[in-house]
Amino acid sequence: MNFLPTLKELVRAYQAFEGYSAPHIRSLGLTLVQFDVIATLGNQSPMTFKELGFKTLISKSALTGVVERMAQKGMLTISDNPDDARSQKITLSTKGKKIFLKVFPAHINHLETAFNQLSENQLIEISESLQKLRTIFLTKGNINDP
Repeated sequence: MNFLPTLKELVRAYQAFEGYSAPHIRSLGLTLVQFDVIATLGNQSPMTFKELGFKTLISKSALTGVVERMAQKGMLTISDNPDDARSQKITLSTKGKKIFLKVFPAHINHLETAFNQLSENQLIEISESLQKLRTIFLTKGNINDP
């Protein structure tokens, strides 16, 4: 069980990240979930609910409600999928694009102040280690990587 200290630090790092990131996102006038959707759809082609679900951290059960509420607020546009009548495409509306252009760079700058404390080699090491860990879990769980 020599992995328990690593697991503990991984969880603590994620909790610390959320504690640093979440208040800034809220200060920009968005919830974490709204930011996740806007950041994922920003500068991208329209996505189906399934594609958006794979690329965000939002559970499938919550995604539909989140997207519908954001569409009601004018942030998103939902349209029929011309390639598959059983699905719909989601994209940022004009309002959503304006929000993306305002909040995404602001939040990246906020995160950069923390990540700039790491060297380029440290960032590469962390990224490679996390990718390796993700691959192990995907392989063991027979899950397709989105």
